[in-house]
Amino acid sequence: MNEQLTHENNAFEAKEFPIILLSETVLQPANTGSLFRLADAFGVKKIYLPEGINLNSNRLKRTARATIKSVEHSFFFSIEEIVAHYKQVGYKIYCLEITEESIAIERIQLQTESKILLVVGNENFGISSATLKLADACIHITMFGQNSSMNIAQATGIALFEITKKLSQIKKK
Repeated sequence: MNEQLTHENNAFEAKEFPIILLSETVLQPANTGSLFRLADAFGVKKIYLPEGINLNSNRLKRTARATIKSVEHSFFFSIEEIVAHYKQVGYKIYCLEITEESIAIERIQLQTESKILLVVGNENFGISSATLKLADACIHITMFGQNSSMNIAQATGIALFEITKKLSQIKKK
């Protein structure tokens, strides 16, 4: 009979992927907490959060569970500096945003050595145009309903799933 495994009994192999998650302006504590949970679940190397995010928020801590302690994170003041640094060390900058030129996430091409900085935006306004200009590419999630957007945590989860799936398949070859 199939029974749910406890945390102690799960057989998942811990992995870390060369993925940096940059939260441009995610404001809701529950969404920020979810980003920590997702980063842990998908082996994200580090999260950058805007200065001023309160990691002591009860809502954020409840949603993140203990992942604030296990996921490396820093606060940033300048997105431009973060992006410039990661470009210099070989990262591709992807913004998770629907634009006129965005690529469906399932169509992005990754290589074994791919290193990714994934920028996610504000719950209501997305990613700023200034930040979009810094990206190597914008990627979007193909959707089939009437709405043209989704919750930032859900979108980030889908994006991280697609990216880590592609990177895992490349490494198996």
